[in-house]
Amino acid sequence: MDSGNGAGMQSYGDESRPLAALSLPSRIVIGVAACAIAVAVAIHLAMMFLHVAPSNTLSKQQGALISDYVYPEYEQNWKLFAPNPLQQNNAVQVRAQLRTEDGTARTTGWTDLTARDGQAIRHNPMPSHTQQNQLRRGWELFVNTHNAQNRPVGLRGELSERYIRRLVLFRMDDEWTRGGGRVEQIQVRSQTTAVRPPPWSTEKISDKPVFRVLPWWQVTAADLPEGATHQ
Repeated sequence: MDSGNGAGMQSYGDESRPLAALSLPSRIVIGVAACAIAVAVAIHLAMMFLHVAPSNTLSKQQGALISDYVYPEYEQNWKLFAPNPLQQNNAVQVRAQLRTEDGTARTTGWTDLTARDGQAIRHNPMPSHTQQNQLRRGWELFVNTHNAQNRPVGLRGELSERYIRRLVLFRMDDEWTRGGGRVEQIQVRSQTTAVRPPPWSTEKISDKPVFRVLPWWQVTAADLPEGATHQ
């Protein structure tokens, strides 16, 4: 019985032994891990400080590096806290003109890509960056680099068009061509709907959706996902 109790006490002592009692390899692993965490935290704090601090020599020299680190995961969007916060829901929808294998032309219905991303995010404790930001940020870039006639302003406008075309075809090409044929043209539109005010508010807002419809875009081989062909 004493032997059993001694073994039990020894086991209990092993569980509560201090760090100094660990083997040398274990202490090295713990030390390296602690240093790595400390370095990562220091880099993160430095990047965020330089991002929000007034312009200085270091932030000017390393502006591209700081922006690459901060955006989009640590972006600070003040629209949420502004005196008149953003009160709109924007949905990006797409459709295509197809050419079937027998030469018949067909136009698909509208597919709501934003709704698909929302379904993937809902009830998901760890949604992917793609589901949260890829489509939203791509559309924001397009809107900010095009005029009211949907014409690109500068090189960034042309870049945003190519990005949207590739994004749409990456997501939809297989679905559209599942029965054969090819995608000849695609069209994109946004549906903007005002968020209803709370019951206690006297503000009157129209809940009628507003559409921004882009012209048809001809699909080229450069727009297709890697490995796909455009005949």
